[in-house]
Amino acid sequence: MHGSPLEVFQIFLKLGLTAFGGPMAHLGYFEREIIERRKWLSQNAYGDLVALCQFLPGPASSQVAFALGYLRAGIGGAFAATIGFTVPSAVLMIAIAYGFRAISTQSGFLHGLKLAAVAVVAQAVWTMAVKLCPDRERVTLAIVASCVVLGSSVAWLQQCVIAAGALFGWISLRENAGSGESLPVGRRLHGGWFAWSNIALYFLLLGGLPLLSAVYQDHWLQLADAFYHSGALVFGGGHVVLPLLQSQTVSRGWLDQNTFMAGYGAAQAMPGPLFTFSAYLGTVIGHGWLAGLWCLTWIFLPSFLLLLGTLPLWSSLRRNTGAQAALRGANAVVVGILLAALYNPVWTVAVDSSVALIIAMAAFGLLQFWKWSPWLLVLLSGTAGFVFLRQ
Repeated sequence: MHGSPLEVFQIFLKLGLTAFGGPMAHLGYFEREIIERRKWLSQNAYGDLVALCQFLPGPASSQVAFALGYLRAGIGGAFAATIGFTVPSAVLMIAIAYGFRAISTQSGFLHGLKLAAVAVVAQAVWTMAVKLCPDRERVTLAIVASCVVLGSSVAWLQQCVIAAGALFGWISLRENAGSGESLPVGRRLHGGWFAWSNIALYFLLLGGLPLLSAVYQDHWLQLADAFYHSGALVFGGGHVVLPLLQSQTVSRGWLDQNTFMAGYGAAQAMPGPLFTFSAYLGTVIGHGWLAGLWCLTWIFLPSFLLLLGTLPLWSSLRRNTGAQAALRGANAVVVGILLAALYNPVWTVAVDSSVALIIAMAAFGLLQFWKWSPWLLVLLSGTAGFVFLRQ
């Protein structure tokens, strides 16, 4: 399977402009365009690729795009796919950040965007809980994790809770874990030193960036550290990045909750990956579009390093019952962390009156049960906020 980076870029730019609906919808777009229409991979190989990207921390749909580009046209194709898929929504989020600077964060329209975020996060909690907490052990794990996170404001607590959940899963959730299937695409990729050097770099940056930012007290290094850690520890999908980014940015005093939640609400209306919310945050924090691109790069970097390192190893990892069981525990904890985030900051910042509650409940119903598109829901919520919540 051979192609050029330019070919890959053109295909994924089209997808980046039209792929609304979140990570699972993105995977459907990829399947139709890349697998059914262009036949770059077999259905089984594509399924294995998706399974790997859901196993790893990071944005699953962006990782699948990166991997498809890599398999088609090497490293150049991987970055061509990533840039094409990411640039449209990143440019829009940077533009929104500049626009929000001219609008009061207390305006009715932005209040409506925050209420849209309530509906979106509530739906994510609902959907993930059904899928990732199917038994009482994992429901209990999620509830305990939520209580622990709500009971403390320590920034690194979430990472510790995820690690504890993985340990619990490794010990207690091994039944029916693992799979005997292999990953055909893994045989086409570079292994050996290339794979292990990417894994080593992932951990080197994970441990080294906090030290460098503490020693040099440089704001650009601090941004790199904050967004790299957020991207490196996101299990379970795009919405899980919300509490991690909140703890890394709002808790440090870089921006206020209202600005954070308004941007998160606006991000739901964008095509492409939700992680481009980081471009909005970098722009708002104070250094303009350059900081937006800086933060965007660092939040994506860890997942791509892990993907390059684990693609050749996935066949053995997939058969490892311990690794699968640990992931079960970590995913259950992630549901609890997102539940905590639904209350604080999402609910506490947005729902401050009976009218706001009505808008949030209506938005959730339209999203969950009437299957409205997120971009339409965001537009409606913003309009409702402008009409009914003007101050």
